[in-house]
Amino acid sequence: MSIHKNQRLLGMSKRKLIILSLVAAIIIAAGVYALHVLYKPVVSIKNADKEYLYIPTGATFDEVCQLLELKGWLTDEVAFATMAEFMKYKDKVKAGRYEITDGMTARELVRRLRGGQQAPVNVTFNNIRLLPQLAGVVSHDIEADSAELLAAMTDEDAIAELGFNKYTIPAMFIPNTYQFMWNTSGEKWMSRMNTEYKKFWNEERLHKADSIGFTPIEVSIVASIVEEETNLKDEYPIVAGLYLNRLRKGMKLQACPTIKYTIGDFTVRRVIDAYTRIDSPYNTYMYKGLPPGPIRIPSIVCIDAVLNATNHDYLFMCAKTDGPGNTFARTYAEHSRNAKKYQEYLNKRNIYR
Repeated sequence: MSIHKNQRLLGMSKRKLIILSLVAAIIIAAGVYALHVLYKPVVSIKNADKEYLYIPTGATFDEVCQLLELKGWLTDEVAFATMAEFMKYKDKVKAGRYEITDGMTARELVRRLRGGQQAPVNVTFNNIRLLPQLAGVVSHDIEADSAELLAAMTDEDAIAELGFNKYTIPAMFIPNTYQFMWNTSGEKWMSRMNTEYKKFWNEERLHKADSIGFTPIEVSIVASIVEEETNLKDEYPIVAGLYLNRLRKGMKLQACPTIKYTIGDFTVRRVIDAYTRIDSPYNTYMYKGLPPGPIRIPSIVCIDAVLNATNHDYLFMCAKTDGPGNTFARTYAEHSRNAKKYQEYLNKRNIYR
């Protein structure tokens, strides 16, 4: 082999060695950067250990980045974007409410978002009269707005599939605190509430309802009237027993709250004769039996009070003049005296409606 050939081979070996060295250096640098990206904290939250990121349904990766930027939580946008690319998060954005903790690494952050590891929200509702009010309360805690929720609660075909109609649907909502994923739609809200309704009406409650000759919906209708009739929980079973007595005797309920519902004004303190002549299926002064649906969303306490109604022989009641609650009577004559006393009380205070 000639000297020139050996020199050429030696030169080529040196070039390969240089190239290999450069490749190795690049690989090492990439590895170091990868470790840096992997373990370096990229989240800094001022004055708090954690915050929550709300990603709307249909959001893109760029929009997620914008949300994080607006919050000012990211200290290294490049590291986050690099990790998102590596973990294929950019095309797998999932809506929801995510707990973001101070000191999270890019890998931890992307893993949580990519995996859809949401932090649930507590949805609490109670003391609700009408469905628009319920929609407004719930919309504060989940992604669906009040319009979407109300539309779902009044979709007659959808609620028929759940076993209700436009009159009875308020009975499906059992006031309580429930955990939901933030990105809950109106449809999912209804499905979940129907599931909770079925859980609530367990064998024990169904048996009690059957023992007084009522369906669960009918129990809720009675409870809704009872809850509007008195502010005293101790009176719930007594008032419930009174209404059951009237129903069993075939008497009209003549419940003032149903008149207030009919005229759309629960602030009325005096139910005048003109109100009782309004033709409505909710007018229990005009029609016997129960109205077609609840006049409010009754509480669990009141539903259970109807299921455990007091056994007595009261048929009449009238608001007290010397405090909260009602005065109960067995005969119409006794009730007339109580009613006259109450009317005089209202007259003295110039209360005519």
